[in-house]
Amino acid sequence: MKKLLVILFAFFSLTAIAAISSIWTNDDAHSQLSFTVSHLGIADVTGTFNDFDAKITTSKPDFSDATFELTAKTASIDTRVEDRDNHLKSADFFDVAKYPTLTYKSNSLKKQGKNNYKLNGNLTMNGITKPVTLDLVYRGTVENPMSKKQTAGFQVTGTIKRSDFNLGSGFPAPMISDEVRIKADGEFIQ
Repeated sequence: MKKLLVILFAFFSLTAIAAISSIWTNDDAHSQLSFTVSHLGIADVTGTFNDFDAKITTSKPDFSDATFELTAKTASIDTRVEDRDNHLKSADFFDVAKYPTLTYKSNSLKKQGKNNYKLNGNLTMNGITKPVTLDLVYRGTVENPMSKKQTAGFQVTGTIKRSDFNLGSGFPAPMISDEVRIKADGEFIQ
């Protein structure tokens, strides 16, 4: 009888834990992580990281208590120009041989209005970790008609300084802007 009670307690405890928090992962086909810099002060150049994983952990249906985690492979950088991509992968910028990933992990989420939040967390890039605050918009949750799975949409925007992460220190701001605009759009599946 005691063994049965222990098994039932363990089962209900695990069920309760599963109900307390749910994990959502990004749908690669419907998610993008991009960045934009200004070149020579007259034109914008945009690129993406094509290989990344993101995860949201939450216990509330409106995601108001969510934590966000992202890992991107720096070698997946893509600006549509192979020579530039190879230069960005070098020690002048991302040094992908030494730092194969960049990561972001949130530590707080503050409501700013309906479906708008300030996402605070730590960005680690090029071996340097700095606090970064981003703007997050929760775009809603629907049942995907193809997969029949709950799917949530988010957009994250913000600006970082590449100098904070020792990226391209040999290239002054008039050549490549110090400010890097970030935009991430994602669909997440429960």
